[in-house]
Amino acid sequence: MKLLRYGAPGQEKPGLLDRDGKIRDLSGTVGDIDGAALAPASLGRLRRLDPTTLPLVSGAPRLGPCVGNVPKIVAIGLNYRLHAQEAGMPIPTEPIFFMKATSSICGPNDDVIIPKGSQKTDYEVELGIVIGSTARYVDIKDAKNHIAGYCVVNDVSEREYQMERGGQWTKGKSCDTFCPLGPWLVTADEVGDAGKLQVSTEINGERRQNSNTADLIFGIEHIVSYVSQFMTLGLQAAEIPQIRRHNAGRGRGPRRAELAARRLPGLTTHRRPSPTPGEGRRGCDLDRPEPTRGLGRSLAMTGSGTRADRQCER
Repeated sequence: MKLLRYGAPGQEKPGLLDRDGKIRDLSGTVGDIDGAALAPASLGRLRRLDPTTLPLVSGAPRLGPCVGNVPKIVAIGLNYRLHAQEAGMPIPTEPIFFMKATSSICGPNDDVIIPKGSQKTDYEVELGIVIGSTARYVDIKDAKNHIAGYCVVNDVSEREYQMERGGQWTKGKSCDTFCPLGPWLVTADEVGDAGKLQVSTEINGERRQNSNTADLIFGIEHIVSYVSQFMTLGLQAAEIPQIRRHNAGRGRGPRRAELAARRLPGLTTHRRPSPTPGEGRRGCDLDRPEPTRGLGRSLAMTGSGTRADRQCER
């Protein structure tokens, strides 16, 4: 299933993407796409629905973050062997994780606002692991049972804030709109083996990221198990541990990037540029995509334009 949220910010309704790529309203079935809806029993009820019996949503509504009421975002850093080798850094002996503020969450097509004074805003395509049931001290062999599904995440960062302002990663990762989610959550049964997904980023046709989740130092189940040893996941809402991608192009300055998940089953987007200035701040948008219907086995993030024509002044 492909579950999503649509409507104005703060007024999103739950929805489902049917086989024809049309949005069906789930308001009569669940209150939101959150922890309650993503619990195993609730997902079972949703799977038994006939999408053709659900109300069809007309037009092209805004897509909100595909998961609502997220209590925390746990991100995993330096988790690709090739990334570590290219950076000349030792392979971590344990997962490196940090937090990203939930106030950074926005919809997949919403404008990303460059923070005031930013010099090194950057982007990374991510695979979001959405937890659907309480995970506390979980064994690796049982971790998969706690995963409701996956979504695409754009892990936007301000590298100067992250690396040069006291070394606090969280403050470089948590600016408003720095965590677009979606366009939809794909349930784990539809994704299949999330440990064999191709990952890439392209800007102006130039590939900036290229990897595969098979190159993860710590696999998806290991990550869920490890984080659950230090904090409980799934407290009445979905958690989204993010898996970091390699070759992020750090410090290259603002981009107009479009988050895409081409050829991953159900996580598919295409380009839709629309630059906008920030709220009285120097900046530009990291453009979000619109959904398309294709399926496949990779994640991609694509974009276009040069830094000069994307920089918006007050």
